[in-house]
Amino acid sequence: MSLTDSLFGRPLATSEERAEHIGVAAGIPIFGLDALTSAAYGPETALSLLIPLGIIGIQYLVPIISAILFLLAIVYFSYRQTIAAYPGGGGSYTVATENLGTGPGLLAAAALMIDYILTAAVGISAGVENIVSAIPALLPHTLLLCLVILAILAIVNMRGVKDTGAAFILPTFLFVGTLLVSIGVGVYRVFQAGGHPTPMMPMPHPVSATIGYLSIWLLLKAFSNGCAAMTGVEAVSNGVMAFGEPRTKNAQRTLTVIIAILMVLLFGTAWLAKKYQIMAMDPLDPHYQSLLSLIVQAVLGRGWFYYATIASVVTALCLSANTAFADFPRLTRAIAMRDYLPHVFILRGRRLLFSHGIYALTGFTAVILIMFGGITDRLISLYAIGAFLAFTLSQAGMVMHWKKQGPEHKGRGWHMFVNGTGAVATGITTVIVLIAKFTSGAWVTALLVPTLILLMVGIRQHYTRVKGEMADLTPLKTNNLEQPLVVIPMARWDRITEKALRFGMLLSKEIKVVNVDCDDGEASLCTVWDECVLGPIKTANLAEPELVTLHSSFRLVIGPLIDYIFELENQNPGRKIAVLLPELVVKHWWENLLHNQRVQLLKLILLLRGNQRLVVVNIPWYL
Repeated sequence: MSLTDSLFGRPLATSEERAEHIGVAAGIPIFGLDALTSAAYGPETALSLLIPLGIIGIQYLVPIISAILFLLAIVYFSYRQTIAAYPGGGGSYTVATENLGTGPGLLAAAALMIDYILTAAVGISAGVENIVSAIPALLPHTLLLCLVILAILAIVNMRGVKDTGAAFILPTFLFVGTLLVSIGVGVYRVFQAGGHPTPMMPMPHPVSATIGYLSIWLLLKAFSNGCAAMTGVEAVSNGVMAFGEPRTKNAQRTLTVIIAILMVLLFGTAWLAKKYQIMAMDPLDPHYQSLLSLIVQAVLGRGWFYYATIASVVTALCLSANTAFADFPRLTRAIAMRDYLPHVFILRGRRLLFSHGIYALTGFTAVILIMFGGITDRLISLYAIGAFLAFTLSQAGMVMHWKKQGPEHKGRGWHMFVNGTGAVATGITTVIVLIAKFTSGAWVTALLVPTLILLMVGIRQHYTRVKGEMADLTPLKTNNLEQPLVVIPMARWDRITEKALRFGMLLSKEIKVVNVDCDDGEASLCTVWDECVLGPIKTANLAEPELVTLHSSFRLVIGPLIDYIFELENQNPGRKIAVLLPELVVKHWWENLLHNQRVQLLKLILLLRGNQRLVVVNIPWYL
């Protein structure tokens, strides 16, 4: 087995696609890991903004998380309907485009692409942040660790959805299982202690209050930070086609399990933080611990289960970027199908994947990680806006979808109410998140969205122009089939140039062999022309090629050749000019460094500056 097959798996035939479909158990880690792991940082990001309130700030965490859970429930019921209405995959882009039009569709596409790239970057950086917290000696290597994990995720995902699900099932269920046990034990001890439990380990004292009351602005900022816990919810509706039959039911069940677990984890974490009076710590504190780490210590102490829980959290966070790897290629394919992205995103790779989507996501995520040094705090401000904008457009699109069904559709009014409620709720949240995070970095996302839209529009215009120019339903034209005027640049007489001349003689009786004389002492083609070329041609009674010698006092070769070819084209209007380029093809890529690349440069210039009458033909000689 080759190294490629070992890393990425053997190539799959198109007929094997059915075997790659997944069920609920594999769907949870593939499409739900990002949403589930947000429980590890969602409550903490909300609570961290309440640190200036001191111990009083803890009291506001449960109401904030409850509001987020209410919003999550609305989004859940909305997306259940979306999955049923679009069994072929109903992501925000598809729904918005089909029901709201091209503009809202492109807005959803840009928002989602940015969200998936940030999902991958934030998931990996959050996981590495926990690793570095446990092993401070690795702090200088934060970015390197992020890039290594990114590479591992890309390789695993290149093996296909089935292998990816199998690889991530154990880490996902360990993460969920250890947290559920911690929450369950914590709830039991709270009730056993009459609502006032004693932590198993001493907890850090909250800092002294620097503000006396909770302002509306601070509340909104805490809420917007906590909304990061809702990213990744759309993934299942985007990936419906990955499920086996009954496809719709399996996707809805997967979404139900993911949302149910997420709600328990979010509320359980917030409730235990309140009961155990655990405040989030300042990330700059030299003794910093995550909120989740403090809660597990308070409930179960710092024994083996604590370390098992933290290890499962770190692993799951590092792998949570997989949700982006599962959905980003499907999203880019859907956009490319409508000509708004390069068509290469439509092609399937050796494992029946849209591989170029994975390449693009890996590259963009690496750029983001390098730009921000792999630091989660620098990335989190860019987060969530794209997801909530996509939520809003998707739900608004679903309202129009149900409206188009007509009054005779059963349950039409109820469906419109559910999706309409989702659109309003997520729309208001989008505005809140954008305003609250704008100065902290959300302006970058707000700038990137229209930039991406303009880029996609430009790509669509290019494809439209290409289709317009290439479309030709008229019969084959048989008039004016004149032989081309053949031009062969030739530095010397050898086996490569002989092959080019022989081929040129098959194309046309009028051949111009162009030699650039640089006066640099090299053997001239003129000295062997009569003996090696004209002699055999005259003996065979064939049309004689013309040797054209161009003088170049400054040892320039490409410029004189280009000038001559275009001058020849101007002198022969209406006639095709065929330029044959003899080229040496080496066995190994590095051997190209040993030979000049004039042919490649000449070919590039001719292709860029040429027109319909100019034909460039490579004449390779394989070593």
